[in-house]
Amino acid sequence: MRNKKWEIGNRKVEHVEKILETRELTVSMGPQHPATHGVLRLVLDLDGETVVKCTPHIGYLHRGVEKLAEHRSYLQIIPITDRLDYISSMANNIGYCVAVEKLLGIGVPERAQFIRTITAEMTRISSHILWLATHALDIGAMTVFLYSFREREWIMDLFEQLCGARLTVSYPRIGGVRNDVPDGWLESLYKFTEEFPSRIQEYETLIDQNRIWLRRTKGIGVISAEEAINWGLSGPTLRGSGVPYDVRKYMPYAVYDRIDWKVPTGKNGDIYDRYRVRMEELRQSNRIIRQCIEKIPEGPIMADAPKFVLPPKDRVMSDIEHLIHHFVLLTKGPMTVPEGEIYVATEAPKGELGFYIVSDGTGKPYRMRIRAPSFVHASVLPRLCEGGLVADVIANIGTIDIVLGECDR
Repeated sequence: MRNKKWEIGNRKVEHVEKILETRELTVSMGPQHPATHGVLRLVLDLDGETVVKCTPHIGYLHRGVEKLAEHRSYLQIIPITDRLDYISSMANNIGYCVAVEKLLGIGVPERAQFIRTITAEMTRISSHILWLATHALDIGAMTVFLYSFREREWIMDLFEQLCGARLTVSYPRIGGVRNDVPDGWLESLYKFTEEFPSRIQEYETLIDQNRIWLRRTKGIGVISAEEAINWGLSGPTLRGSGVPYDVRKYMPYAVYDRIDWKVPTGKNGDIYDRYRVRMEELRQSNRIIRQCIEKIPEGPIMADAPKFVLPPKDRVMSDIEHLIHHFVLLTKGPMTVPEGEIYVATEAPKGELGFYIVSDGTGKPYRMRIRAPSFVHASVLPRLCEGGLVADVIANIGTIDIVLGECDR
């Protein structure tokens, strides 16, 4: 700051000249920012509107899911997995059950496998629709938000008819699923699959060629295929960079290897390509559901393994041996779990979801660790944001589709 003094006639004038200096500004974004998914905090160093440094901070949710699991029986862990990614809880349940079934050596009946595939793809549609709605709203598109919730409610209603719950379903069981589909449920779902493609077309009509949408997504948050692999990305976030890796194709589970479907990929690795991949995945999920409805066989929905799987109610009420198994499983869990360790991955809506379980032969896991896609994707935010504009930070957070429930597990 400089002072200058001079005289005009008999007046004395003093002028204070301020010297401007360019300094970086540190801004704390979140954890209560509406676009940071509730509890994500980013510390941004800004040079004007350019992001010089981005540091993600997680841990505000305080979950402890993995440690909680080590103090519960294998059956009691299923409701905990609901809370990981609470908008696609069915996918978490299925991933955990598949891992435990491989550890125990249990085979799942065909009908249950088809039901799992159907519900997993319904979950993918529901998750992608919610992503589209909130991501578009973050960028400035309001109408698509309202349209998307229309179809999501339809999916939620079908879940409610199936298992009585809409969000945290706890529907899959070790060895199968909790109950068979109610009468007329598959017909209602088939009607949804007939109408859904036209609804996807509506979303695309709203934003696909919208100039604002294109300016906010094209060439923003670009990450190459090599970088995406090195960062450990998976799901649509990886496939948007052109890498056709999908657990459903490379390590098939349920009945994915018996269904005809494709893995959509992008070319440029920007936000727009990741948007296009998710839109195509909506169509592929719809296609998978239709084929499963047409091919689903009759038969049991739970494995015949009384030492690991809850026996049918009618057998419990008429057979003392099954009554004992029922009592032991509910009070202590499976008592003859083989010792060992296993890692099983499934393709959740947000990417590769893996469960690593160590068994010491007791009815509870000795250790359980979860490979959550949101945790991995949150780590790539500095790579996407640094060097870009602060306005694009919101778009970059949305494009990786994270849920902090599985970050702070």
